[in-house]
Amino acid sequence: MLERTKANSPFYNADHEAFRDVMRRFVTREIEPYAHEWDEAGEFPRALYAKAAEIGLLGLGFPEEYGGVAADQFMKIVASQELARAGAGGVSSSLMSHTIGSPPIARAARPEIKARVLPEVLSGKKISALAITEPSGGSDVANLRTKARRDGDHYVVSGEKTFITSGMRADYLTVAVRTGGEGAGGVSLLLIEGDTPGLSRTKLKKMGWWASDTATLHFDECRVPVENLLGEEGQGFKLIMHNFNSERMGMAASCTAYARVCVEDAIAYAKERQTFGRPIAQHQVIRHKLVDMAQKVAASQAMLEMLAWRLGQGESPVAEICMMKNQATQTMAFCASEAVQIFGGAGFMRGIKVERIYREVKVNAIGGGTEEIMKDLASRQMGL
Repeated sequence: MLERTKANSPFYNADHEAFRDVMRRFVTREIEPYAHEWDEAGEFPRALYAKAAEIGLLGLGFPEEYGGVAADQFMKIVASQELARAGAGGVSSSLMSHTIGSPPIARAARPEIKARVLPEVLSGKKISALAITEPSGGSDVANLRTKARRDGDHYVVSGEKTFITSGMRADYLTVAVRTGGEGAGGVSLLLIEGDTPGLSRTKLKKMGWWASDTATLHFDECRVPVENLLGEEGQGFKLIMHNFNSERMGMAASCTAYARVCVEDAIAYAKERQTFGRPIAQHQVIRHKLVDMAQKVAASQAMLEMLAWRLGQGESPVAEICMMKNQATQTMAFCASEAVQIFGGAGFMRGIKVERIYREVKVNAIGGGTEEIMKDLASRQMGL
């Protein structure tokens, strides 16, 4: 009911729809039946990465010479939104952590580093993660404190990163460090391998995304080869900002789809659940809730697809991307809350999608840039 398809949308062609079918079968077979079990266990099998690589999911948008698959913005939307159908944000976030960890490698690493690292990640053999946030600050990237001092043909890294998705088992960490003076101009990116001496990890427990391993990383005089510098010294901030726009579009697509799952599951439940001798869907207050939810999802999806089209035209609508992320996270929050309310006591029980999605609302409103930061960035782009 709420989905756009090739038949009624100008944005999706036969290739998009074919990949949607592949993704839907993959999610139905490989993720959905196990989502609750994995959430309770706090992890999912590492073998899932290889299975995702087999259908081309991990390679989307990466260079074909390293095992990537050509993909436009709408192919990425299809991937994000089909993954969200499982209502398992913890699985999606860790399975796809390479989409924020590896783009700086593909964009700025030395050729020999790209040739060694990217095929392993895109084939699902190795896991990639991004490490920017620190205990002293999140979105204030320009003031990060983790230091990397040059010592011959190595950098010596000391500091901490926290809230790192896939932080416990990542084989490759793309780490923001300070190689120069204060401010954005002193920030660089280093590729640090997971078995580097001096690197230790502390597992974190979260409100939601239980199936995703999240960690604090401790760097104690870690020696990293100079060859692992991504780009030039002082270019890290620009690479990070480019990464953020892509991450925010991906999060917006996922959040809109999680909201859609809440609508669809709430409709199905409302048609079955009986009160006062009739299905609750026949009560006006429930019908109005469902319409309000569907309206917000439709508006978010329309905004998302128009922004994706503009990006494909070569535009860089930064303000709108920031607003899009907020629109999507707020839609998810509204729909998750209303879905749990419609489910009543059943919505408070673990093991169903709407309960799991409800627990995952806040991480989306915080990760990738908080709602407050998004408003501030958008206002600057508007000249305010």
